[in-house]
Amino acid sequence: MLSRPIFVYTELSPNPNSMKFVLNFELVPDGLSFDYPSLQSALEEGTASPLAADLFQFPHVKRVFIASNFITITKDDVVAWEEVLRDTKQFIKIYFEENHPVFEQKTIEKNTVIVDSRDSDTVQKIKAALDQYVRPAVESDGGAINFHSFDEGSGTVKVLLQGSCSGCPSSTLTLKAGIENLLTRMVPDVKEVVAEGV
Repeated sequence: MLSRPIFVYTELSPNPNSMKFVLNFELVPDGLSFDYPSLQSALEEGTASPLAADLFQFPHVKRVFIASNFITITKDDVVAWEEVLRDTKQFIKIYFEENHPVFEQKTIEKNTVIVDSRDSDTVQKIKAALDQYVRPAVESDGGAINFHSFDEGSGTVKVLLQGSCSGCPSSTLTLKAGIENLLTRMVPDVKEVVAEGV
């Protein structure tokens, strides 16, 4: 049986502690992303990822984010990327060459529905705008901004910052100057955008 060639290349992100490891194939179904702020979160049933759990074995790894065709790793402040980049990249390459799974089967089964028919018209418009205009730009920086909730009374959209966006110095500017401007223009009911759990 022939195995596919595995290519891994790295890209810097706006967050100096986060590095994007891009692969030549999809890891996650389109529109889904998984954020692991700890080893414990990588082991939780329903979102478990053997890949993320294994990456947490490296002492410098503080957060793992998996989306589309990339993994964003956020390191601690103790080491420089130059010291750990080669070993981390090599580990990822070997992991996939040996055909280890990205997720447990239950994770894939539980996380395939994105569209919720119970969403209001406004929430559907917000999700569509985030998916079409925000996700591609933010993923190119190694992160994700996902819909959390919408308060119809105040017009406040709450979003979750994941991957390199979490803890990034420029995420507040991106949130207010970029995403809030976009959503308030495209969806008149939206008055402000805030990050949940930051």
